[in-house]
Amino acid sequence: MGTLFNNEDYLTMSSQVIEGTVNFSNVTQHDMYNGQDTGTFSLTITMSEDDAETLSAQGVKIKDYEGNKQRKFKSKYDIALFDADGNKYTGEVPYNSRVRLKYKTGPAHPVHGTPTYLEAVKVLEEADAPEGMADF
Repeated sequence: MGTLFNNEDYLTMSSQVIEGTVNFSNVTQHDMYNGQDTGTFSLTITMSEDDAETLSAQGVKIKDYEGNKQRKFKSKYDIALFDADGNKYTGEVPYNSRVRLKYKTGPAHPVHGTPTYLEAVKVLEEADAPEGMADF
């Protein structure tokens, strides 16, 4: 059983940019699922209807959560993180922060749709930690 695409395919994919609001950030540590390390970093954002329609037109599956359009972007590799001024950003991106993501799409899968590979995150507006969570 071969892979869906090879490194040459990945290198020819063009980078794209999207903005949204952070729902879940796992950009410094791998995602965990049922107590198991998935081996991937990820960032889930809520996006505008227009951006959701653009992604959907490319075959990317969008989730609808309580009327909001969401998508999880993943990477097996370290993700470049920047603040609004282009300086290096450290740590997880707080919930509700406004971000711009740089990503690539892969070849479409007949069941799962078009994958999105996260390359970089620019934190445009960092949200404050929720009340009582600053020292957590």
